[in-house]
Amino acid sequence: MWPNSRRTGAALKILHLCCAPTGLRRGVEGRQRRVYRCMSTSGPPWKLLFFGSDHFALESLKLLTASRSSSENIVESLEVVTLSADVPVTRFAQQNNLPVHRWPPENVDGRFDVGVVVSFGCLLHEKLINKFPHGILNVHPSLLPRWRGPAPVFHTILHGDTVTGVTVMQIRPHRFDVGPILNQELHQVPENCTAEELGAALAEKGAHLLIDTLMTLSERMAHKTEQSKTGSTFAPKVSGSMSWMVWEEQTCDQIDRLYRAIGSRIPLRTMWMGRAIKLLEFVGKCHISLSDQKRKPVPGSVTYQRESNTLAVCCKDGWVGFKAVLLKKRLTAADFYNGYLHQTVQQKTLCPTAQGLFLSRKGGTAAQRMRENSVL
Repeated sequence: MWPNSRRTGAALKILHLCCAPTGLRRGVEGRQRRVYRCMSTSGPPWKLLFFGSDHFALESLKLLTASRSSSENIVESLEVVTLSADVPVTRFAQQNNLPVHRWPPENVDGRFDVGVVVSFGCLLHEKLINKFPHGILNVHPSLLPRWRGPAPVFHTILHGDTVTGVTVMQIRPHRFDVGPILNQELHQVPENCTAEELGAALAEKGAHLLIDTLMTLSERMAHKTEQSKTGSTFAPKVSGSMSWMVWEEQTCDQIDRLYRAIGSRIPLRTMWMGRAIKLLEFVGKCHISLSDQKRKPVPGSVTYQRESNTLAVCCKDGWVGFKAVLLKKRLTAADFYNGYLHQTVQQKTLCPTAQGLFLSRKGGTAAQRMRENSVL
């Protein structure tokens, strides 16, 4: 028995371990091994396990792969975890002879120093995170805590942000994008850029920021900062329901941002004579003059601009133009006017109740809403 007046912290730990059940002793010993490993490998080169999927993640993986043979000596070994065989990260890993693990990875214990997650889409459990002595890093394309969630680049464009950036943070269990910040860099959003263009620029910037973080990881871990409790916003998944036009509510600028955010993946849509129609080749705001100045157009009104071969549609605060549509097939603005719009205008002259508007879609079946809200 240790005298009460002379019990030290170390003696208490030894006494606790001697009396503890076998499973508890093993758990404590496992934590001690992780602490010892962390102390013994305090700097690069690192043994890395990379979690990723898409083209945004691919930029970081490419730079990490190149770093294995660089003079900076940052990466000692590199292996990859993917969710599917048919994604850019998997194909690149196979082409470059990187070991590939399917999710969830097995045989991780004691094999890696650091984990890196870039555009992966799965929540990592605490048990897995704890297997990495230096934790797991995440490259996120926003200035956290703004635009937490799966689609930060799309929402940056959609909401008209003029400044964004990339963040390297430490993964924490249970919630996405809430961990402490290790490194962060601003990026000016170019005027009129698309989500694809911005995503490509942030992917490259994020890859270099990751390398910079790994070079001085221990120091950055010591000076990491918690995310602000104010100013956080959420960037939900992009869904097909976002593409439906609401002409009476959306301004020219809002439609422009929506098109640049999702237009290359999901065509903007509206209703025409009871049928869905896709609006293609957006050209921005139109400055038009109507022959009848006394008649104020209502949102959804459509007119054909012969000089520019454009369909102009009235929205909340002006007119926006499209060069083509997809009805039964792809039609130019002139084809749509000659085949559909011109006939409707003639009918409306004879019958004032004839429809000649692009209408905002209302309702929809449960099956349609489910399909539209799936990830695109």
